[in-house]
Amino acid sequence: MLGETERRVLYAVAILLAAGAVIYVLAPVVTLFLLASLIAYIANPLVSRAQRAGVPRSATILLLLLLLVFAVAALAFALVPMAQREFTTFTAHAPAYMDWLQARILRATHGRYTPDLHALKRHILAQWQGVGADVARLLPVATASGLHILVALARLMLILVVTFYLLRDWDDIGATAVEILPGRYREPIVRFAGEVDVQLGRLLRGQLTVMIALAILYTVGLSIAGLDLALPVGVVTGFLSFIPYLGFFTGLFTASLAVLLQYHDVRHLLFVFAAFGFGEMMESMVLGPRLVGRSIGLHPLLVIFAVLTGGQLFGFAGILLALPVSAVLMVWLRRVHARYRHSAWSE
Repeated sequence: MLGETERRVLYAVAILLAAGAVIYVLAPVVTLFLLASLIAYIANPLVSRAQRAGVPRSATILLLLLLLVFAVAALAFALVPMAQREFTTFTAHAPAYMDWLQARILRATHGRYTPDLHALKRHILAQWQGVGADVARLLPVATASGLHILVALARLMLILVVTFYLLRDWDDIGATAVEILPGRYREPIVRFAGEVDVQLGRLLRGQLTVMIALAILYTVGLSIAGLDLALPVGVVTGFLSFIPYLGFFTGLFTASLAVLLQYHDVRHLLFVFAAFGFGEMMESMVLGPRLVGRSIGLHPLLVIFAVLTGGQLFGFAGILLALPVSAVLMVWLRRVHARYRHSAWSE
């Protein structure tokens, strides 16, 4: 017969396997509810604070969701045309960049290596010159894209509806979850959930703020450096910063290559290095310690492993779950380690 400890381990493994199977099979639906849950979790403290101040909870939630929709729409209308102009400018100068790159390769290899970039340059020019002729052929694609936009808007509305009900009934959902717990496990599980809430709340709210701040810093810095692709590179770098070092090195490589092709000199490259150095310094010395702190206490390599593993197993839902699950595991492992240190096994 199995002992109490073995049964607990088997139950935990069974629950984890069942949860993994559900996430894998219902990944699109789970992703939608995960996004809504993350928004609700991040916004709940503000909603609860307003409720304690006498503001109706539903009114606060509606106001927050409206502000979120307006903010996303304003950013989309402002940033998308800017990014499109930057891509257009960069692509229009691409043939000249190709000529410079080919000349540099020839000079560096003393003519021993002659890459044929002319075909690529002719292809780019042909694409730009043939835009008008392709309009008719693009109409079906535009219609399909319109349908995709409608589907995306429907999903967005569903996320907002789910978020509203989660925020409205947050306390009731928590109370119900506590009530269904077995009596003898209720108190330790509630304490464990409280520890997880402290870790996870600091991680999610702090990391989101850091991502937005870094996206603004990198975009402004690269704009000062004169990079045509400052906006897309800065935004992508900032929002990849939740994976340690991935956003920094991806953005630095992309921006360095783009600025070399654009200006062909070291001076502008040094401006790019200065922008990324300032951004990294702000993250490590100001933003990270103040907004995130030690967060879940995971080594950067383990964070990268968790995010990549989650993405590989469950797609975007796995990426969303990677750090929250890691936060739960770290709290659990700290408890296990503390019990081990006070047991006979550590002697």
